[in-house]
Amino acid sequence: MNCRIVLVRPRIAANIGAVARVMRNMGLSELVLVAPEADPADAEARRLSTHGEEVLEHCRTVSELGEAVADCVFVAATSARVGGLLRRQGVGPPDEIVPRLIQAMRNGPGALVFGPEASGLSNVETSRCHYLIHVPTDPQYPVLNLAQAVAICTYELRRQWLRQVAAPTLLPPAEKAAPFADQERAFAHLRQALEAVHFLWNEKADSLMHALRHLLGRAGPTPTEVDLLHGLARQLRWFAQHRTRLPDSEA
Repeated sequence: MNCRIVLVRPRIAANIGAVARVMRNMGLSELVLVAPEADPADAEARRLSTHGEEVLEHCRTVSELGEAVADCVFVAATSARVGGLLRRQGVGPPDEIVPRLIQAMRNGPGALVFGPEASGLSNVETSRCHYLIHVPTDPQYPVLNLAQAVAICTYELRRQWLRQVAAPTLLPPAEKAAPFADQERAFAHLRQALEAVHFLWNEKADSLMHALRHLLGRAGPTPTEVDLLHGLARQLRWFAQHRTRLPDSEA
């Protein structure tokens, strides 16, 4: 399966090792650590990996989330928090989000992103992902252990993947989506343009941009569509720079 597991700022070596074991169970091999506080080479990580040592030995370490998923066509984050800036249409349990991930993986790598043990992902980090996976745990104690969360999501990934491999769809493959890094550049360009025309301003700017990112990101924009967003941004910025005040009769 063309899916990587991304752990953001993991703090406990044993949890990294337990995640490696789960990945081995579910047929996954690509592990990326973002600014880890724990060492994947730690003896406790190796002890908990149980036949997942190869996953630990080949894991990559990067400094920032965007670097971990730059080439991905689909990025799903996990969180127990679904309020605040998050939009309900972008949140779902594993069995709703994972089929979208599998569909996208026909055209490029996908990623499942998990936050640090103590706090989970920040709102800024989750807003950069296409979808948010929420495991419907008991609200009295919703926080899962890191390896447990990975196990639940990767089990659903493998279950759905085996189902699709055993009974492949007759639909033609979807057009390839643009890599995450290209989408990020388009969103940044679009934000600058929308600020220039005052669509984004005051304290609601971040919330509106978050909604736009999810609206566009869920569509899985292709390279051509990303170019279209850049063109729209350029034209908006040109208008902002060259507009003149209309006469009162035309305003």
